[in-house]
Amino acid sequence: MTATLILVLALSVVIGLSLGVLGGGGSILTVPILVYVAGFEAKEAIAASLFVVGVTSAVSVLSHARGGRVMWRTGLIFGAAGMAGAFVGGLLGGHIPGQILLIAFAIMMVATSVAMLRGRKKKNDDDGAPVKHDLPLGRVLLDGAVVGLITGLVGAGGGFLVVPALALLGGLPMSVAVGTSLVVIAMKSFAGLAGYLTTVQLDWGITLGVTAAAIVGSLIGSKLAGRIPEAALRKAFGWFVLAMGTFVLIQQAPADLRWFIAAGVAALTAATAGICWFFISSCPLRSRTGRRSKIPSPA
Repeated sequence: MTATLILVLALSVVIGLSLGVLGGGGSILTVPILVYVAGFEAKEAIAASLFVVGVTSAVSVLSHARGGRVMWRTGLIFGAAGMAGAFVGGLLGGHIPGQILLIAFAIMMVATSVAMLRGRKKKNDDDGAPVKHDLPLGRVLLDGAVVGLITGLVGAGGGFLVVPALALLGGLPMSVAVGTSLVVIAMKSFAGLAGYLTTVQLDWGITLGVTAAAIVGSLIGSKLAGRIPEAALRKAFGWFVLAMGTFVLIQQAPADLRWFIAAGVAALTAATAGICWFFISSCPLRSRTGRRSKIPSPA
């Protein structure tokens, strides 16, 4: 076993951890690992990521289902809508140049990271009684098809789009939305894979190895779900995804523009951090300082 393969398998465990704990992020990690570490072509990496994430999500559902964190009817309705969009996305992706797909993937990573860093405004708390309501069928079909199209096309955007949609449309608490999203992700991933397999051949040896390692990570992640503070984990993962998205975007840019893009992203990040620190009272960058200032000094 080569050092590269060992590294790929080790990183694949993190893919499963992300799916098990956050209900998303699998493809965000899988595609860069397969392209830049395993040496896959862009289309092959996207297709393989759909298989890896689909199988891993299906396995992860079992642990969440045993914990009562899966709403099957909601997941199946949303997933069925997403499958049509994912299959069309997979068909289209097979005919789009790989560089364009990776640029679209990088943009999706940056958008996902921003959404993660912003966090969610929770109307319900997991510790209280969730306010469940009837699913607006038309909205579910539309959202499912759009999310499925994005997932099938670039192999990303599944969990981090599905979880908020389930929380808003179905009134599900976050832990249940995460478990239910895995049903949706599995269905959409296999539909998108079917579309890609009409034009793409996979290296099944590496793909199955990555899948097995990701399953191990997902089982660990399912056990850890609820034990790790979600907000802290999501923000840390968000910064990591932002860095990875920037890296992919720079790699796909023309050589003479790479330093310009890197400097621009760095300047934008620094400006955003400065604005947050100096002008936003609830800025998370200085939350610790704010908490300390509220502690009364000893007499």
